[in-house]
Amino acid sequence: MANNRRKTSRAKKEETNWQERVIQIRRVSKVVKGGKKLSFRAIVVVGNERGQVGVGVGKAADVIGAVKKGVADGKKHLVDVPLTKSNSIPHPTNGVGGGAKVIMRPAAPGTGVIAGGAVRTVLELAGVKNILAKQLGSNNPLNNARAAVNALSGLRTFMEVAEDRGVPIENLYAQ
Repeated sequence: MANNRRKTSRAKKEETNWQERVIQIRRVSKVVKGGKKLSFRAIVVVGNERGQVGVGVGKAADVIGAVKKGVADGKKHLVDVPLTKSNSIPHPTNGVGGGAKVIMRPAAPGTGVIAGGAVRTVLELAGVKNILAKQLGSNNPLNNARAAVNALSGLRTFMEVAEDRGVPIENLYAQ
């Protein structure tokens, strides 16, 4: 009996290492037969600061319900981010989400997260510590967050590239 309790507490600990940050809460309305129906839309970023991050959107009649739905949606759309030893990304990448474009470049240790708005939140919750990022086009937080996740999902490690090309990893580095 006590053994089962220990297992559930471990499962809860694994569950609680997720961090959630609300990017935006917006009151939206829908016109129905009797008038306007008000609800709330919450954009939430969920990450474990160890290479997993997701963006979720939730809509509900109250803010707390919208945030809970956003967290659940974010956990459904998780992306794995390969991190280097300096907690940066392995190579430059671009991402698109709606009308927003995001450019990301790896940075040297000690640089910090140089990014703005929703992109900064996504990178911090992914566990990236040194990066240069610029958002272009739209300044819509949802599209920028999705563009950042899109850019991070396209990252590949040196090992993956070597396997795809069928060459030893030493041959990838310039002599």
